[in-house]
Amino acid sequence: MGGLGNQMFQYAAARRLAGIRNARLVLDVSHYENQPPEEVPRHYELDCFNISAKFSREPVENIVGKRQGMRKLVPLAPRIIHEKNFAFDREILRAADNILLVGYWQSEKYFKDYTDQLRKDFTFKDPLSPAKQLVANNIAKEPYAVSVQVRRGDYISHTASSNFHGALELDYYKRAVLELAKTISSPHFFVISDDPEWCKENLELGFPTTFVDHVPDTGHEDMRLTSLCKHHIIANSTFSWWGAWLNPRPNKLVIAPALWFKEPSMLKYAQDVVPRNWIRV
Repeated sequence: MGGLGNQMFQYAAARRLAGIRNARLVLDVSHYENQPPEEVPRHYELDCFNISAKFSREPVENIVGKRQGMRKLVPLAPRIIHEKNFAFDREILRAADNILLVGYWQSEKYFKDYTDQLRKDFTFKDPLSPAKQLVANNIAKEPYAVSVQVRRGDYISHTASSNFHGALELDYYKRAVLELAKTISSPHFFVISDDPEWCKENLELGFPTTFVDHVPDTGHEDMRLTSLCKHHIIANSTFSWWGAWLNPRPNKLVIAPALWFKEPSMLKYAQDVVPRNWIRV
């Protein structure tokens, strides 16, 4: 459930468990077949990666004992584990096989010991479009290319998302640039956003800046461009989180917002979302 970033967290937690248990991984994508009307419309997006997994478009807990083909997919009724909250749950790391994970699992702690395999899984299948390849070429030329993720879209237009997440204020980006400039004296910023026109009008970063054009339904290309940058200023978004995580450089700087959720009741859980070696401002 959710968009690309959420799907990657869900896959990563389950892939790690399936791998260490030598168990089959089945992706239940039935949520997209009958998505609740109050949610932001989404669809399955992990097919941009080189992953291999079985699929069920019917709820996994409903298919046991039905058609022969389905019984091979899920032979026994799974034990369902619902995520309690957004805090890291260590018990999940020790879960047995034949389980159904229901949640978001937004913490690297669920799969940190499985990083090498996930980096292989999360390689992109297809080449970039010609326009985005030109951006990638420019990123490669810049010794201090820094991605700047600005999430607006549903964080502005969708009431529930706006109240829960909230779009970051411009002050966050000013503080993030100041923090980054302590270490990187001559950055070139690549602003990657679902609203580049707003960014052009409102975002003044004080250093050379390239605003990347947004093409709907090609989010994986923007994530790939993010991962090609040397350093990152991310938004309070799982999409930009993964763009930074996919950058394999051990010396990368990642600056993240200290306020990950706008919803006050969620603040106590946010400490497990951002890795310890990333900088929060």
